[in-house]
Amino acid sequence: MTDPTPLSSLSSALADVVARTAPSVLSVHSHRSRATGFVWKPGLIVTADEALADEGSVEIGLPDGSRVAATVAGRDHTTDIALLRTEAAIAPVKLTTTVPALGTLSIVVATSRDTPSAALGMVSASGKSWRSLRGGDIDARIELDVRLRGSQQGGLALDASGDAFGMAVLGPRRVLVIPTATIERVAPQLETRGRIARGYLGLGLQPVQLDDGIGAMVMNVDKAGPSAAAGIRQGDVIVAVNDQKLSGVRALSRTLGPSSVGTVVDIAARRGGEPVSFKVTVGERPEA
Repeated sequence: MTDPTPLSSLSSALADVVARTAPSVLSVHSHRSRATGFVWKPGLIVTADEALADEGSVEIGLPDGSRVAATVAGRDHTTDIALLRTEAAIAPVKLTTTVPALGTLSIVVATSRDTPSAALGMVSASGKSWRSLRGGDIDARIELDVRLRGSQQGGLALDASGDAFGMAVLGPRRVLVIPTATIERVAPQLETRGRIARGYLGLGLQPVQLDDGIGAMVMNVDKAGPSAAAGIRQGDVIVAVNDQKLSGVRALSRTLGPSSVGTVVDIAARRGGEPVSFKVTVGERPEA
């Protein structure tokens, strides 16, 4: 009997990694949408929020081919994480917070047409934390050089040792990984609260060009919101927050993450050309 070649040994090792992980990776069916999910904790499944329908019932496809009902425990559009609850008893996966190095081999274990699927690629980018286009804080920038179908969104991204370092999703022109650190930060809040708290000033703002920079004109004020309580009025022009010149309305919105709720911010504005200032206690954004 000849000794196995390096390639055959690698092939067998990768197949073993997939075989160990696949039982905890499930198909997710919602209204006219198919995705993949994985068991995060007993009875709780993490999937890609963008691949989950906004309404209608949800079912989970089990490894034996059967389906069971699931309910949405919570979802966060900004980090693309949704949490489902089911009574199916399936062993959870073990996630690692290690961020893979550039060039690391990666396997995405997902589902396609209700059957397990696997795709081999490489970590094509590995970097620092970043903010999504929807304003979510993602703990590490991980991109994969691998092809992914829509139904494979929510699959597990593994390294060659079989350690799951995050959830694979489709980004603009590339496959991204929502890293374990982000999942472990967001999913517990979805489990207990069903949503992620976001800061709220209660203002409708419009950017305006000023002689000395950019301002944000207050177009409307929530009468029950924190800015109204602080005395901000329609027509005021915000020019600085916490002594930092305003760089834009979107930049201001991005500062209103979960940690901002309950903090007090100093807002400098102009009213009729005269300087005014306010102390606003950031509230929690109401559910849409």
